[in-house]
Amino acid sequence: MVFRRRFIAFGLGLVLLMGVVWGRQQQVQSVTILMPAPYADATAALVDRFNDDHRGRIHLNISRGPLETESISDLAISSLLLGSPPFDALLVDVTWLPKYVAAGWLEPLDPWFDQADEDDLVAGARLGNRVDGALYRWPLGADVGLLYWRTDLMPSPPTTPDQLTAVVSKLKQEGRASQGFVWQGRQYEGLSCDFVELLQAFGGSWISATTGEPNLDSPAAKQTATWMNELISNGFSPRAVTNYAESESLQAFKAGDAALMRNWPYAWSELQGNDSAVKGRVGVTTMVALPGETPAATLGSWGLSMLRETPHPSATAEAIRYLTSQDAQRERFLNQGYTPTAQALFRDPELVQRSPVLPQLEKALGHAVPRPMSPLYAQMSDVLQRQLSGILTGDLDPGEGMAQAQASTITLFRSAGGKA
Repeated sequence: MVFRRRFIAFGLGLVLLMGVVWGRQQQVQSVTILMPAPYADATAALVDRFNDDHRGRIHLNISRGPLETESISDLAISSLLLGSPPFDALLVDVTWLPKYVAAGWLEPLDPWFDQADEDDLVAGARLGNRVDGALYRWPLGADVGLLYWRTDLMPSPPTTPDQLTAVVSKLKQEGRASQGFVWQGRQYEGLSCDFVELLQAFGGSWISATTGEPNLDSPAAKQTATWMNELISNGFSPRAVTNYAESESLQAFKAGDAALMRNWPYAWSELQGNDSAVKGRVGVTTMVALPGETPAATLGSWGLSMLRETPHPSATAEAIRYLTSQDAQRERFLNQGYTPTAQALFRDPELVQRSPVLPQLEKALGHAVPRPMSPLYAQMSDVLQRQLSGILTGDLDPGEGMAQAQASTITLFRSAGGKA
C-alpha cells in the first residue's frame, strides 16, 4: 500500500513536471528572418548569442537566402504572394521598401523605435526607412557610393568633372594609369546608381520634387549622360567599362591600373589586403560635382522589415533591435567590414584606428541621395539602364536616349494609374 501511494505520488509529480516543461516550451517564440547569404553568414555568431541570452523566451532563426540581390527579392516575393510566408522579418534592399509597403506586406516599426533612436543614426542611414511617414525598415548597415582616388598619383582628389578628366588625361599620358577612371557601366542596377550621383551633381533630379513627374529629358540629365559617354569616347574610362560591375571596377583599381574608381564602402577593406597593389595608397571622397552644385552619394543599404502576418511582432522587434544594436554593428564592422549606422561609431577611436576612412565615410553619408522611393522603381530603373547602355555603347545619341527614357517612364507612370 505504501509503495502504491509512493508510485502514485511519483506519477503525479512527473505529470506536473512535464506540464511545466511543456508550458515553458509553449512560451518560446520562434522568429525567422530571411537574409541574403553574406549577411546570414556575418550574423551567425550574433544569432547564437541572442539565443543564449533569450533562452526559454525567443529562438531566432536565420533563413540563408541566395547571394544575388535579385534572387533574394524573387524568393521573398514568391513566398509573400503564396501567403503565410515562413518568415517573420526580411532583410530588404532600400529600393524594395515602397513596393512591399504598397503590397501590404509590412508592419510599421513605430511602436518599437522612437525619434531618439533615429537621431542616433548617421545622416544617410536615416533615409529610405519611411513610407508615407510610417517607419517600415530599420537599417542594418550604412552604404553610399564613393569616389576612390590614388594618393600616390595626385595630391588631392578632383572635385569637378573637368578636374577629373584633366588629372586622368595627364596620368594616362604619363603611362601611370592605363584605365583612368573605372565605374559601373554595365546594364544593371549599378549603372542607375552611378547616374543618380552624377545627375544630382550636375544639378538635376530623376523625379521632380514639385510635380512628381520624371525629369530624364532635362538639360541636366542630358548633360550627365553626355559626360558619362564622353568618359568612354574620349578615353578617360576604358571601353570595357560598359561591361564593368562593382567587382570588375574593383579588380582594375586594386591591380593599380586605374587612378580613380566609383564603388561602395566594402571596397576599402579589399584594397587594404596584402594582394592589393595599392594598399596604403588610397583615399575616399564623394563624386565630383559641377561648380556650385553639391556632391552626391547614392544611398544603398539593407535594413530589417517586419512582416504584417508575423504571430510574434514584439519578439521579432526585439530580434531586430538586437541585430542592429551598436554592439552588433561594432562586431560586424570589426569582423566583416560592414559599415555601421550609429553616428557615434564613426568617431570611435578603435574603429577609426582600424579604418581611418570612417570620418570621410560619415561625410559622404551626409550627401546621401536615395533613388526614387516608388513601387515602380524596378521598372523605372530598367528603363533608364536600357537607354544609358545604348548611349554608352554608342548606339544612341545622349539627347535621343534620355528623351526615350523620359517617354518610356511617363508611359510606365500612366499605365500604373498616375505618378510614381
